[in-house]
Amino acid sequence: MSITIRDAVQQDVPAMFELIKELALYEKAPEQVTNTIEQMYKDGFGENPIFGTIVSEVDGEIFGMALYYYRYSTWKGKRLYLEDLIVSETMRGRGLGEKLLNATIEKARQNACKGLMWQVLDWNQPAINFYKKFGARFDEGWVNVHIDF
Repeated sequence: MSITIRDAVQQDVPAMFELIKELALYEKAPEQVTNTIEQMYKDGFGENPIFGTIVSEVDGEIFGMALYYYRYSTWKGKRLYLEDLIVSETMRGRGLGEKLLNATIEKARQNACKGLMWQVLDWNQPAINFYKKFGARFDEGWVNVHIDF
């Protein structure tokens, strides 16, 4: 099994979108995916990209991704926000997630970020246990707030 970790290219978008749909099924919310492949082409690979992605390939096929963007904290400065770390269920437990998270951490360091942050669902114990192996700190007392258009 040959694992490759690399920055995504535009041709990867359809495979990335399949991973997003797989994650939505896992989180029991497939109807909440309103993004499209066309929107991802524009937003990630258009004139002004607003996100980046690192993908993991096994023998040339994409089985994982880490989608991120930069944010700014008035207290901490430049931070990298990991929107989603996804590994196809068929390939979990083989080191892809670890390699993707390490590559994301390295991306943050290379771009002078002061840290990396993300969210995890409180019921997703496998993911929580995975993140704890990296020494992740879990915040209490914060509530997610959204306005949808």
